[in-house]
Amino acid sequence: MIYSHDTFGLGHLRRCRTIAHALVEQNRDLSVLILSGSPIIGSFDFRTRVDFVRIPGVIKLRNGAYTALSLHMDIEQTIALRASIIRHTADVFDPDLFLVDKEPTGLRGEVQETLALLKRRGTPLILGLRDVLDEPSLLAPEWQRKNVLPALRDLYDEIWVYGLPQICDPLAEIPLPQAVREKLVFTGYLRRTVPQGPAWAPTWPQGQLPEQPYILVTPGGGGDGEALIEWVLRAYEHDDDLPHPAVLVFGPFMEAERQGAFMRRVAALDRVHAITFDTHMEALMARAAGVVAMGGYNTFCEILSFDKRAVVVPRRVPRMEQYIRTVRAQALGLVTMLLEDAALDPAAMAAAIRHLPAQRLPSEVVVPGLLDGLDNVNRLVALKLAGREAAPRLRLATQST
Repeated sequence: MIYSHDTFGLGHLRRCRTIAHALVEQNRDLSVLILSGSPIIGSFDFRTRVDFVRIPGVIKLRNGAYTALSLHMDIEQTIALRASIIRHTADVFDPDLFLVDKEPTGLRGEVQETLALLKRRGTPLILGLRDVLDEPSLLAPEWQRKNVLPALRDLYDEIWVYGLPQICDPLAEIPLPQAVREKLVFTGYLRRTVPQGPAWAPTWPQGQLPEQPYILVTPGGGGDGEALIEWVLRAYEHDDDLPHPAVLVFGPFMEAERQGAFMRRVAALDRVHAITFDTHMEALMARAAGVVAMGGYNTFCEILSFDKRAVVVPRRVPRMEQYIRTVRAQALGLVTMLLEDAALDPAAMAAAIRHLPAQRLPSEVVVPGLLDGLDNVNRLVALKLAGREAAPRLRLATQST
């Protein structure tokens, strides 16, 4: 069973889905259940033996507070409902392994009771972390406020980092006991592929995208990607002789009004195309001549997996995660970074796009184990399940609440 809190965006959902698919692909007798708060999880395809439970959604406001996404309930009631669904699902599904994505105790502690329940049953408990969480000066007080140390120390068996220490150790400067640090396992990044078969065919209308290679422009979920789209549009309006046409993918969380305004500008440009979103981003990425993107984890994995020259424009608020990742990746020669400024100078973006064909391919940089993440996750899961089969299962009755 995999838990993902998913308050906003696509990062957590897409990472968990990728892991789930890799597990069932390699293990024919394995099933994976994903617990997610993503409002668009139902838009995605899932392989056989992967299913999901959609828990009520929440969203983070600009002031940092959370509120229910759709229900007329206060946040305390919503969290209590989510926690109850998670706990009862775990009780009935009775997983052989529980993988928690990013948040050690879940959103506002909603997974704490489930972790304790499964710990009593002897279920292996794993915390999965992306390569970068945030700058240490912000992450340390956040984790202290959330009181995650007892869970890291007493509940979790291992902490899997989906990256490499050569790029970032997400907990390097966080004050943690040595016993917790010894639980860290770096897997490498999660390789992406283009799934085959009619169920995985891209959904964009025929003729909507150019036949020739294009520059793929993606702000991920799109909730904070307006500046990137604006900057690229200005570049193509400024310079109509850029080497490739552009395909803009706005993302499902970009405001409809902004999408409409962008679409009107796209209609006036012969060499720029746009779609709102497609759940098969791997296919779009594979066809691209190059990429202009924000620096999210999944996009970074796709750039590496499909060996694409990329210009990355990382966000720096509210977290420094994308910036830290991009700085380290640029230092290794994997991508080129372009920092957003107030001017969004079209000449600067046009120059970056024009220079893309001269960049090194990521594959020209030798980083051992860079894309071994899914293979290593499969190995780690196999080891845990083998130990689970060797030990007697402890099925405890739970009290109804």
